Amino acid sequence: MTNVAPTDWTIGYCTNVHAGTEIESVKKNLEQFAVPARIEAGLDMLGVGLWLPAKAASQLVGQADEFAKFLRQRHLQPYTINGFPYDNFHQDVVKHAVYRPTWEEPARLEYTKQLAEILAAILPDNPAGGTESMGSISTLPIGWPTQSDGGQPDDTAKRMDAAGKQFRDLAIFLQDLESKTGRRIVVAIEPEPGCLLDTTIDVVDFFHSQLPEAGHRRHLTVCHDVCHSAVMMESQSDVLNQLAAAGITIGKVQVSSAVVADWQSMAIGRRREAIEQLKHFAEDRYLHQTMRLTATGQNMLVEDLPELIGRVAKDGDPVWGDDRWVVHFHVPIFLERFGHLTTTHAEVLDCLQTLAAPNSDVDFTGHLEIETYAWSVLPESMRKRGLAEDIAGELMWLRRSIIESY
Repeated sequence: MTNVAPTDWTIGYCTNVHAGTEIESVKKNLEQFAVPARIEAGLDMLGVGLWLPAKAASQLVGQADEFAKFLRQRHLQPYTINGFPYDNFHQDVVKHAVYRPTWEEPARLEYTKQLAEILAAILPDNPAGGTESMGSISTLPIGWPTQSDGGQPDDTAKRMDAAGKQFRDLAIFLQDLESKTGRRIVVAIEPEPGCLLDTTIDVVDFFHSQLPEAGHRRHLTVCHDVCHSAVMMESQSDVLNQLAAAGITIGKVQVSSAVVADWQSMAIGRRREAIEQLKHFAEDRYLHQTMRLTATGQNMLVEDLPELIGRVAKDGDPVWGDDRWVVHFHVPIFLERFGHLTTTHAEVLDCLQTLAAPNSDVDFTGHLEIETYAWSVLPESMRKRGLAEDIAGELMWLRRSIIESY
């Protein structure tokens, strides 16, 4: 078991909110935003979930000592890396490109190995004085179902087998890295709506068929993204307990919140006003998968919010009597309601309480990473302060909420 008490959890924010694909850009962003956020939050040390695109990672391999010194001098603690976006996460249109290369492609394996070597080199020593320091890397759930050039669904079983082989190769690499460095790096597969692995059942089945051995699972884990599971309308406690029952470690938790349209609480006129609000979230950069809970109790996933907005009825009930929509759009985690819309704020609290429960069987590394990466595309009304101050606000809210959860 790697379970860590809430008092020893590591808390930080994901730096994929900042643009830049080269290491100098990464350092500039940390200087400009992470350091002021640490000071604003009143912290002696701030955890940073690094995002190192492929170009920056290639620049750092074998030369990470200077970067480690840079982080120490600014009181920034590296503990996790977001290894999901491979390339420029801030180009004008990202959408499905974020799922390339997939886990069948050699480039994804090589990139993840690079990240593991870098993280092992820059991790601080274990503060408890032990010999093991742990770092985590989140990664994509194999890929999107239609990655072939023709846009047709690929052979899913074949893709699962190819990805499984690469993950097993990665486990061997990580075992060797730990024996050489004393640093245990876990790679955490992150389910996402619409991907080949998007539900907890998908993840459990993949681990059962492809990663059944204890040697695999020491280094291959799951990244639990609160927003993603909320979009899939899964109970936070059910997800965490299912993973525990399957013997799968939570490598890290990405603390994030989705947008909710609770249609049954609105009259038809209010529903039209809420649709107008939602139009501000139907932007062109990122994919915003949306789950519909229909009037008949069915869950129907729509690939992207703009597609759904384009289909709303012009006359009568604009949302066909649906009960609610949950939108994959990472909004500030402390936000509960804005206008006619709400958020999955309550699911964040449920997740924290489940993890902190004294009798919990959940095997958790203690790594929490705030991932509100969409500040730059949020409606202007929700971006009233500077980015560093907004990041600090989320950090302070999360720290208070963890204390209240146990």
